Amino acid sequence: MTSTSTAASAKIVLGFHALSEPLRVKTIELLREKELCVCDLCEILGVTQSKLSFHLKNLKEAGLIRGRQEGRWVYYSLDLPQFVALEQYLAEFRRFSPILPARPCKDDR
Repeated sequence: MTSTSTAASAKIVLGFHALSEPLRVKTIELLREKELCVCDLCEILGVTQSKLSFHLKNLKEAGLIRGRQEGRWVYYSLDLPQFVALEQYLAEFRRFSPILPARPCKDDR
């Protein structure tokens, strides 16, 4: 495995891990509609800023969102290239992984 494919695999794992938490999925769904600041996300989601910051950090590290500083507020939006990478990863299974019946196990007893 090359270092490029290892890095790509790590990014895929980070992306799916980030999407495995319901609050992060809700955050992503809100950001599908428009860019939002942290204060708006906290209010809509009903969570504290410290709790949301932890989840935003995970989403950002996974490459799913990006932040834009404006004054004292940070505005978040989706970072679409990572979503494309996750979609392509899943599409490869559909294209190249035929579902074949399992071979019978040998009974060596």
